[in-house]
Amino acid sequence: MAWLEVCAASAIDEEDVMRFDQGDKTFAVYRGMDDDYYATDGLCSHEAVHLADGLVMDGLIECPKHNGRFDYRTGVAKGAPVCINLRTYPVKVEDGKVLISL
Repeated sequence: MAWLEVCAASAIDEEDVMRFDQGDKTFAVYRGMDDDYYATDGLCSHEAVHLADGLVMDGLIECPKHNGRFDYRTGVAKGAPVCINLRTYPVKVEDGKVLISL
């Protein structure tokens, strides 16, 4: 499993999200209230809007365009108009850095 460095763990505030681009793919990397880190596809499955511009609250990311919601821990679509889940990616913190595996 190959790991890619995203950022310093301290660069993402609690209950916040950061955009991460790798090649032609966009990811959203989250820091939860539990101080765990998560990663999902970075574009909403409804209309391909960047989720990193959305609101993070209570384990959910809300798309900034139509307010669809996803559980960023599981990728599950939780609110209309989204109905297609997001793909999630393994995340680890090592030496103070957030890494994701594709």
